[in-house]
Amino acid sequence: MQQDELKNLKIALFLFGVIFIVGIPFMMWLWPEGWGWTPSQPEYEQMIMGIYATLGVFLIRAAKDPLANVSLIWFTVWSSLVHGAIMLVQALVDETEKANLIGDIPALFLVAIVLWYLVPKKAAA
Repeated sequence: MQQDELKNLKIALFLFGVIFIVGIPFMMWLWPEGWGWTPSQPEYEQMIMGIYATLGVFLIRAAKDPLANVSLIWFTVWSSLVHGAIMLVQALVDETEKANLIGDIPALFLVAIVLWYLVPKKAAA
């Protein structure tokens, strides 16, 4: 594996980790229509922020040695795809959730696509 590839994965893991810790709560506050669900439920929002903040901490830790954390990276890829797909269907069905189509749904798919592209394919075997 080339050092540049590993370097890019480390950067992506660190950045997504920080975004999960700081960015999600900020976006839920800044643009609740695109990052929350109607009606607003503080309990739901706290749960999501807690789960993603925890994942963010582990992604930052994984950035130090991505090859030792391939399972966590693949969990992030697949859980982001599943979460985004479920939200996509819900947003298409529920008129009040259309803003999520340009908010958190594409963000989840972006995380999955970037990490899938950067994770070493031989490490996945």
